[in-house]
Amino acid sequence: MTKQEFRELVQAKTLLLDGATGSNLMKEGMPRGVCSEQWVYENPQVLQKLQKEYCEAGSKIVYASTFSANRISLANHGLEDKVEELNRGLVRVSRDAVGDACYIAGDLTTTGKQDVPYEILFEAYREQIAVLADAGVDLLIAETMLGVDEVMAVIDAAAAVCELPVMCTLTVESDGSLFFGGNIYDAVETLEQMGADAVGINCSTGPDQLVSVVKNIRDKVSIPVIVKPNAGMPVIDDKGNAVYSMGAREFAEHMKVLVEAGANIVGGCCGTTPEYIRRLADILK
Repeated sequence: MTKQEFRELVQAKTLLLDGATGSNLMKEGMPRGVCSEQWVYENPQVLQKLQKEYCEAGSKIVYASTFSANRISLANHGLEDKVEELNRGLVRVSRDAVGDACYIAGDLTTTGKQDVPYEILFEAYREQIAVLADAGVDLLIAETMLGVDEVMAVIDAAAAVCELPVMCTLTVESDGSLFFGGNIYDAVETLEQMGADAVGINCSTGPDQLVSVVKNIRDKVSIPVIVKPNAGMPVIDDKGNAVYSMGAREFAEHMKVLVEAGANIVGGCCGTTPEYIRRLADILK
């Protein structure tokens, strides 16, 4: 997909992403604490079933399960030499699931570390993006980012190796502050100037808490705005599992408000399922 094709896709109508991956994989047996990328690579049928359901529910873009498949994060599991194998294999898992019925985004995320020099971040993301682009992803998504510097590294790295569209979402507090300092409003302006093709937020909180945040982001940028929130705020049950409070119908109703507030690209994060995407697709028709 070219950047122009991406702009035309978003201009045509509200673009629908997929919903949660991790919380659904855990329901299907993925153990806590494992490298999720390796687990999906070795158990592809679980993700393939989920992504087929997202596609059937109305998603136009699904995220390849390459979330933390960068050299820095994989080193936490002793898998830093598996960057190419995992990224290439996981793109193939998603392509086998949805074929040409959905676009596939190569997924990148934070290393979770504030002290990584920019040059090392850049090289880690450049390595991952080069494999993703060669493996045939349609676009890139930098998601669940905690600070603007790491997103800037993704944009720079992408520009160095390909011409794919780059969507960028950060995780914020309900007031718009970022976990690594600064705020989402200054961040999205910077990212647009650097060449991001869409900016916004994911994870964070439920959609009912994000109306003012979305309106303020919309006022700051001219590019598409992304919102991919959780199914409300979770509570932890007696088994240590996160239980999300917002049902699919309520989620969709709140998401419609965010579209009216200026969101162009929407989906769900933690706690959402294909039913949430189906409800969202129906309410946006």
